[in-house]
Amino acid sequence: MTVYFVTEQFEKKMKFLKCLCLLLAALCAVTHCCPEDICHEVNNTNLQDGRENLLTYSCDKKGSNHADFVFRFYKQVSSKEADKNVFFSPMSISTAFAMLAVGAKSTTLSQIFEGLGFDDLTETRINDVHESFHKVLSVLNCADVNITLNIGNALFTATGYEPQELFLQNTKKFYDADVFSSDFHKPEEATKQINKYVEEKTKGKIPELVGHLDPSTVLVLLNYIYFKAAWETSFNPLHTHEDDFFVNPNASVRVNMMQHDGISNVYYDQELSCVVVELPYQGTARALLILPDDGKMKQVEDALSKETVCKWDSKLVTRRLNLQLPKFSVSGSYDVKTLFEQMGITEVFSGNADLSGISGNHNLQVSQAIHKALLEVDEAGTEAAGATAIIFTRVSLTSRTIKFNRPFLILISDKQTGITLFMGKIVDPTKDSRTTR
Repeated sequence: MTVYFVTEQFEKKMKFLKCLCLLLAALCAVTHCCPEDICHEVNNTNLQDGRENLLTYSCDKKGSNHADFVFRFYKQVSSKEADKNVFFSPMSISTAFAMLAVGAKSTTLSQIFEGLGFDDLTETRINDVHESFHKVLSVLNCADVNITLNIGNALFTATGYEPQELFLQNTKKFYDADVFSSDFHKPEEATKQINKYVEEKTKGKIPELVGHLDPSTVLVLLNYIYFKAAWETSFNPLHTHEDDFFVNPNASVRVNMMQHDGISNVYYDQELSCVVVELPYQGTARALLILPDDGKMKQVEDALSKETVCKWDSKLVTRRLNLQLPKFSVSGSYDVKTLFEQMGITEVFSGNADLSGISGNHNLQVSQAIHKALLEVDEAGTEAAGATAIIFTRVSLTSRTIKFNRPFLILISDKQTGITLFMGKIVDPTKDSRTTR
C-alpha cells in the first residue's frame, strides 16, 4: 500500500494534505528475507517479552479488537458490490494508517486508532500500539525460510520540505521507514522514482503504482507487502481440468479446476451452512477457504468475526478429501477514504485534521486514500513457483469431494501471530478487476 500526501497553496497560504494509499499483494514460493541469526533472535524473543501485544490474538484469550478490523472493513467493501470479487490486505491498510498516526494528535489520533480496533488511548497505550506493530512487522519479515513475506514502509519527502524530526525518528523506530528526497515539482521524475521503488519491492508485480503526482505534493507515505508461498501439499497439474464455476444460479464461467485427493482439515458449519477447509502453506502461513451453501453467502458474511474463525479452528477435523479449487488471479482497488469515513474515521480527511506531529502546525489533511491488492493461486501455491512438498498419510476414511465451483471466501493468515494478512471473496475467478471502488 502506498500513501501519499499532496499540498496545495490557497489564499492565506493555507496548506492541505492529500493522501493516496496503494498496495499490491502477490503470493507463491520461497526465499528468505532476513539474515538467519537475526530472524532466530526475533522469532524467539520478539513476541515473548511478557507484555501484551495489541495486534496478535489467539483463540484461548480475548486479545485485541484489532482482530475484527479485517471483518469490519470487509463488510464495508462487500456491502457496496455483493456480486464483485474482493481482495485486500488488512495488515497493510492498518500498518499504513498506524504509521500515519505517528504524526496525528487529539481526536484525529483517537479516531484512527479506535477505527483500527484500539481503545483506552493513554500515552502509554499509544506507545504500546506502535511497539506492537514494530514487533509484529519484525516477526512477519522473518517469518520462515520456506516463504517470502516482505512488509516495508517508506517516506518520500519533497525537496526542501522537512517533516518534524520526532515524526521521522518514530516512523523509523517503529516502522523502519526508509526516507527519500523527491522533487515533486518534476512530477514525471518523482512518479518514476516511486514506481521504481515499489516495482523492486514487489518483485515486479507493481510496475506502475502511481499514475500522477501533483506538483504540490510534500510527502509520500508508502507501505508495501509481498507474499509468496507454496502449498504444503501441491496440486498435481496433470489433474487440472476445465469445469464450470457458477457465479450465480443463472450464470457460469469456464475455469481451470485444480484437483487434489489427500488429507485436509475440514469442518461443516451447520449453523452458518458452509464448509471450511484449511490449506497450509509451507512455513507459518495458511489459507482458510470458506464455501457457503447455495444462497448462504450473505449469512456467512454477516457472521464473520474473530469468534467465528476461532470456532471454525476449534472444530476442524482431519479427513481425506477430493478437493477441487479453481486457478485464479484477482485484484482489488479501493477508495479507503470513503470506506473509512463510513466506518467513522472522518477527521483525518477533513479541514479539522490535527497532523501537527508531521508538519508542526494544523495545515495538513488527508484527501485521498487508495488500496490495491493482487492474489494469484495455482497448483504450486499462490503464484506458481518454487518447490513443493507432497505428503502422503495413511487413513482409513472414505474420500469426500468438496468442489469450490461457486463463490467462496479466502483468509490468508500467519499462524505465529494470528494476523490476517489478506482476505478476499472470489465471485468470478475469470475476472481480474482493478478498478477503484
